[in-house]
Amino acid sequence: MTRTERLFIGGEWTEPDGGHYEVIDPATEDVVGLAPEASRAQVHAAASAARAAFASWSRTSPEERAGVLSRAASVLRRDAAELAGLAQAETGATTGTAHGMQVAVAVARFQRYAKGALEPVEEALPPQINEAGPMGKAGVMGAVAVRQPVGVVTCITSYNNPWANPAGKVAPALAMGNTVVVKPAPQDPLSVYRMAAALEEAGAPPGVVNVVSGTGVGVGEAAVDSPDVDMVSFTGSTAVGQRIGEVCGRDLKRQLMELGGKGAAIVLDDADLDAAAAGIGTTFSFYSGQICTAPTRVIVQRGVYDALLEKLAAYIGYLKVGDPREKGTIVGPVISAAHRDRVESYVELGRKEGARVVAGGERPAYDKGFYVAPTLLADCTNDMRVVREEIFGPVVAVVPFDADGPEAAEEAAIALANDSDYGLIDYVFSGDVARAFRVARRLRAGGVGINTIGRNMEAPFGGFKKSGVGRDVGSYALHAYSELQSVVWPG
Repeated sequence: MTRTERLFIGGEWTEPDGGHYEVIDPATEDVVGLAPEASRAQVHAAASAARAAFASWSRTSPEERAGVLSRAASVLRRDAAELAGLAQAETGATTGTAHGMQVAVAVARFQRYAKGALEPVEEALPPQINEAGPMGKAGVMGAVAVRQPVGVVTCITSYNNPWANPAGKVAPALAMGNTVVVKPAPQDPLSVYRMAAALEEAGAPPGVVNVVSGTGVGVGEAAVDSPDVDMVSFTGSTAVGQRIGEVCGRDLKRQLMELGGKGAAIVLDDADLDAAAAGIGTTFSFYSGQICTAPTRVIVQRGVYDALLEKLAAYIGYLKVGDPREKGTIVGPVISAAHRDRVESYVELGRKEGARVVAGGERPAYDKGFYVAPTLLADCTNDMRVVREEIFGPVVAVVPFDADGPEAAEEAAIALANDSDYGLIDYVFSGDVARAFRVARRLRAGGVGINTIGRNMEAPFGGFKKSGVGRDVGSYALHAYSELQSVVWPG
């Protein structure tokens, strides 16, 4: 039976002013459920409810906030199989991804920030000895830095992971005593409503968590421009992030932006090519390339260029494309027909720009579903749009470079990698770890993986340049959702 959702405003499940719209399964093109279309007035009502709830929620004890988050994690864990099925239906994720990288990560994040709510929020500062003067008598001034909640936080989430991404915003925001208005991506909002239901069951007071959705830009605009909103946390495209930043700038609202990426994978001639191919190959398979941290442009030294292309082409040959519910499927569909067409247009653009299609490049032969073949583009140059622009699909562009000697190779690779508008996560593959660290320190990116595409979930996450503003993950997220207050007194 098709599920029909309602808005969640001030602790009440509310009928939407704009009716409902269909959420489509990217694998089957069937209707998964009906999502509510909020009006601008309803979005502002959600922000007003969050403002009203902030006064009491921000004064609750850390233990109380930790309890709500921990119980929410337990609810999600209890219902994990059902929730993973919903996530799969909304996003087209494979079964392993829906279970292990979507719902399971959300559970882990709520549990992490249940502990985070108990982390110290005060830091004693060294005392200062003041001489007598116009400001008063000589004496010792004590000081402490205190982290306070920001207030009402609008969380605007991306479509590629309707569990991990919202949980990574909502959980630390609540842990710090903020209240939230969540505006999920229009393609897969149903999971976020289930997250709100879990928090309601866990005892989150009315107004602490609010969820509004819609297909029109007006819903997101209202969630940003509401006078009750103090901060906006956004994950999505750089273009949308820029527009949000302009609105926030008018009222000096706090921002946390995780935007686009065009991760460079530097492969030097002393690299383990099997490890490099496996790492780069995740771009083809993981979320069907719909991930901003993917190494989508490969900067490879000429001496190992042909060998790496051969390994990447072979990697694609092992990837089963198809129904994400079928055993053995590695690459499911992309999120929508419009996005499939966009990715395919980039592949065609690459051909016109002079790239060579080594593998992929044709639409898989399925009657239904928004499938894109994993595609490997070779003989690229750094001025091509397929190298410079975020495609957000299972497409890798390979740029070879020549260098006379190890030092020249490092310089050339660094220059190519840094020649980008983006700077989220880059990667370095080299058999010499000291060399890899030397290159990593000069990359203009918020994160660098050395001989791996894995992440440490306590390490700060965010981007340089047009890849974002601010850092979150681990304790850094608690700082991101807080304001610093200094308290001083005479000793």
